[in-house]
Amino acid sequence: MPAQQKKLIFCTAGLLSLACALGAAAAVGTQLWVRGSVLCSTGALLVNASGPELHKFIGHIQYGLFSGMRVRQCGLGGRPLHFSFFPDLLRIIPASIHVSVILFCTVLIVFALVGAGFFMLNAFGSPYETLHGPVGLYLWSFISCSCGCLIMILFSSEVKIHHLSEKIANFKEGTFTFKTHSEQFANSFWTILVCSLVHFLNALLIRFAGFEFPFSKSKDSGTITGAVDLMY
Repeated sequence: MPAQQKKLIFCTAGLLSLACALGAAAAVGTQLWVRGSVLCSTGALLVNASGPELHKFIGHIQYGLFSGMRVRQCGLGGRPLHFSFFPDLLRIIPASIHVSVILFCTVLIVFALVGAGFFMLNAFGSPYETLHGPVGLYLWSFISCSCGCLIMILFSSEVKIHHLSEKIANFKEGTFTFKTHSEQFANSFWTILVCSLVHFLNALLIRFAGFEFPFSKSKDSGTITGAVDLMY
């Protein structure tokens, strides 16, 4: 492949990695990871609410990795409540999973920036044969893609398996009990999915640029080596 086309491919991959790093950094700081609604089941049972009356007991909740907000509806109007995971909810959430999600988000951002720098170095500089060459490009893309997948798996298990929304909704609630009425992942969660797909695309771009996969050997080189060995 001509050198100009390789430069264009590496520049494109570098800009995509940089955009992923910035997008992931912005996603970590938002409250747009989960959106949903919670039903005040205790209040609804007390008045035997059904149909349109049930909406008076459905509040809203949204949260991210560090903070969030819920609107408490128990038939007397909504009352917004802001909360933070650290230290308010640390005792009721699966802290190890939550901290792991934040840690992998940090690793994703760091390695996406590193990958962007090495892509640009390969485009405009003289790449080294180790970490600055094709092996390094595959490595940074693989780590970033893996971190993105782990973030989605861990956070999904925290929300769905450990019922994170219900735990947040029932935090410091002694009289009323809240249940999840609806729940969906929001923009920041899908941003991580896009970042994972982009890093997988970058690995394909490296291959498209003409680099062989790391540690792969061509058949011709093996044949020539075998012939040389027979000569001796």
